[in-house]
Amino acid sequence: MLGPLVMCLATVEQEREEELRKIGVKDSKLLTPKRREHLYGKIREICTELIVMKTTAATLNDVMKKRSLNEIEAMELGKALSMLRYKPQVVYIDSPDTVAGRFCSRISKYHQGNEELLCEHKADFKYPIVSAASIIAKVERDAVIEEIKKELACDFGSGYTSDDRTISFLKKNFHREEIHKYIRKEWETIDNLKQRKLSEFDADE
Repeated sequence: MLGPLVMCLATVEQEREEELRKIGVKDSKLLTPKRREHLYGKIREICTELIVMKTTAATLNDVMKKRSLNEIEAMELGKALSMLRYKPQVVYIDSPDTVAGRFCSRISKYHQGNEELLCEHKADFKYPIVSAASIIAKVERDAVIEEIKKELACDFGSGYTSDDRTISFLKKNFHREEIHKYIRKEWETIDNLKQRKLSEFDADE
């Protein structure tokens, strides 16, 4: 995995939520990059508040020595909820935890507010405001990825381990010191790469 963890907390007035549906907001994974960029500005106009949280790969590598990724995400959401100027009554959250409700309990450790937290799987598919937040996060992450590509002078794809271009890039370039600050190392894919010999990377050229 290459690049930062990017999350977004978005709020919208109830009477404006329908506007998100009308402009075609949906789960960011179902939209092309061009469509997400088109919606980005419209979402910013409709939403009351947007808080984008970016955690670098280097920070993740350090914190994940002691905490799980789910815990880190809960911490970041807790901070973001505390930053909101106008507190919503209900907060819909796309849960990364296998037990959706458990993620709400995690968040509650880092934010003691009066909002009702509803953690669900595929919330970004069901609720327009969660879809909007996922689009903002994806566009912001894509922008960071493009900057990293410019710095490394290489197109490594999306940075996700499900992307063949990303895996190919890691296999061929894992020995390069300058890329390691962008690699999230607490993943099985990265562990496998770390265990391979340098000669194997050369063979993949």
